[in-house]
Amino acid sequence: MALAVKDTIEDSEEDQDPLAIRKRSVVISGHRTSVSLENAFWFGLKEVAGRKGQTVNQLVTEIDSGRTGNLSSAIRVFILLEAKERWR
Repeated sequence: MALAVKDTIEDSEEDQDPLAIRKRSVVISGHRTSVSLENAFWFGLKEVAGRKGQTVNQLVTEIDSGRTGNLSSAIRVFILLEAKERWR
């Protein structure tokens, strides 16, 4: 899975660090919320959404509908499982 490093025009060193955690806003079924994710998982989420022809918000809404625990954790597990499928 190729991860883009640039996320915004105002990228800082922290934004380029795949391990740095950032809080980002998302909209789930019309409701704004935030998730704290490492940059590596955020970039992976953006990549999967693009590959599926979805927005990040659409993909997060899909992940949210099937989760039982924390949203950030559900996103991380989703990205991990997507990566495992691609490695097969």
